[in-house]
Amino acid sequence: MKFSTPYTLLQIAELINCRFIGDDDFPVLGMNEIHVVTSGDIVFVDHPKYYDKALNSAATIILINKEVECPENKALLISDDPFRDFNKLTEYFKPFQQSNQGISDSAIIGKNTIIQPNCFIGNNVIIGDDCVIHSNVSIYDDTIIGNQVTIHSGTVLGGSAFYYKNRPEGFDQLKSGGRVVIENHVDLGALCTIDRGVSADTRIGEGSKIDNQVQIGHDTVIGKKCLIASQVGIAGCVVIEDNVTIWGQVGITSGITIGAKAVIQAQSGVSKSLQGGKTYFGCPAEDVRVKLKELAMIKRIPQLFELLKSKK
Repeated sequence: MKFSTPYTLLQIAELINCRFIGDDDFPVLGMNEIHVVTSGDIVFVDHPKYYDKALNSAATIILINKEVECPENKALLISDDPFRDFNKLTEYFKPFQQSNQGISDSAIIGKNTIIQPNCFIGNNVIIGDDCVIHSNVSIYDDTIIGNQVTIHSGTVLGGSAFYYKNRPEGFDQLKSGGRVVIENHVDLGALCTIDRGVSADTRIGEGSKIDNQVQIGHDTVIGKKCLIASQVGIAGCVVIEDNVTIWGQVGITSGITIGAKAVIQAQSGVSKSLQGGKTYFGCPAEDVRVKLKELAMIKRIPQLFELLKSKK
């Protein structure tokens, strides 16, 4: 998330009531999660395991719960609870805006786009030309939709990220201030759910086709001309490159990459990054030829057991 105007380190520290290390006028241009930070961004870290990753990231302002040596050309915001204060900043720069009507006055809808009854179109939504939005679709604030996009009934774009911190009093949710971006010529089936980014974009690339009942987590990026069949669940921060095919009921863990032109067969479980240009199957998903050989050997276990018994 980039701020509409630059802020200073002092101004940000005053917003969250914390001390800082760096010049008062050190520029602050935005805030982002670790995987999408750029120069001028704030990133938060609240566990020693991830200090080095945050301090050595592209972010130039580190919201941290311990005073550490400040890297050159960077600044620190010292907080007793960086998770809480990151949420405060999200609420300040991207507050929830109530909408009192089905289609917000601030929404921009392109030429020849059809919106069927009972849809909700939130604040600052942009929908391109020649789209068809079927009934009972909910498009939350700040979503961007390209041209010639079809969205079927019951789909929800822009829900909050499934991202929680476990506290003694219960789970505390990380606020979502990002967007969903749907590029041109995308088809979304019925009852799909695509979560907005925490601070950046969840993106569906041009020409991709998504079947019914697919869940796509926060900050996931899906490339061009991908095919995703029904009941697939994709966790947050996944990168799916161009021309990937994912068949029904596949589950994909967070923070991994699926290479271009990969094919993942139905009911597979993907727990690590997969190289492009191959076909995968199983749980955990492996090269389909390896997995099928394993299954063939498993079927032979009773036969081998009987053979061993006969030799005793």
